[in-house]
Amino acid sequence: MIGSIRRRSAALSALVLAGTLALSGCASTGTGPRSAADPFEPMNRAVFAFNETADEYVVKPVAQAYTTVVPEYFRGVIGNVFANVGELWTAANQLLQGKPMAALGDLSRFVINTTFGFGGIADVASEMGLERHREDFGQTLGRWGLASGPYLVLPIFGPSSVRDGLGFALDMAADPVRQVETEGFSNNLRLTRAIDQRASLLTAGRVVEGAALDKYSFVRDGYLQRRRNQVWDGDPPPEPAETESK
Repeated sequence: MIGSIRRRSAALSALVLAGTLALSGCASTGTGPRSAADPFEPMNRAVFAFNETADEYVVKPVAQAYTTVVPEYFRGVIGNVFANVGELWTAANQLLQGKPMAALGDLSRFVINTTFGFGGIADVASEMGLERHREDFGQTLGRWGLASGPYLVLPIFGPSSVRDGLGFALDMAADPVRQVETEGFSNNLRLTRAIDQRASLLTAGRVVEGAALDKYSFVRDGYLQRRRNQVWDGDPPPEPAETESK
């Protein structure tokens, strides 16, 4: 059961990424200049529009209903439990990035919150001063020197890049929630997590709607900058253009 779930997860992620890349060859040229980081902009904008429609009519209403029905306290509990489960993958990526002390800290968070926080319901580790991190395999690939590559918008999943798409495939395959023996229960857990994550972004979504003249460009530029900062833990090296200007 576990092996089949892993194979399906990896295959689905690879199929989404491969299909997105294949469609880029059929994309028509846009009306404006393309960013060097976004050579697939016409295709990306089409996928972005699809995602926006799906979010407006399906995902966001469900997230809004979730925030109405589920009290804030219990939403916090749900978020804590899923974050605690993710600590193990974060610790593994910290180790792969050559940061053993950070990995030890994240592993300590998992042990403390699982033991004294009743399975992660309470974030005791944060109260003890252990900061929560989130590391994924896309960040690990970046620390290993793999460039971000062209920007991609994945159907349903949203902003990504060639590097982060590859990392995302492994993240999905390694997701502890997917290792749950009962497939129906695993699917329900993943659905709950997705709704909870979307609900947490409702306020940010309103800010973007009000601030962005071109929402696509706003999201793209923000995503690429955020990922660069995440890869380098908030202290990225100067970009080539910055170095040449000095």
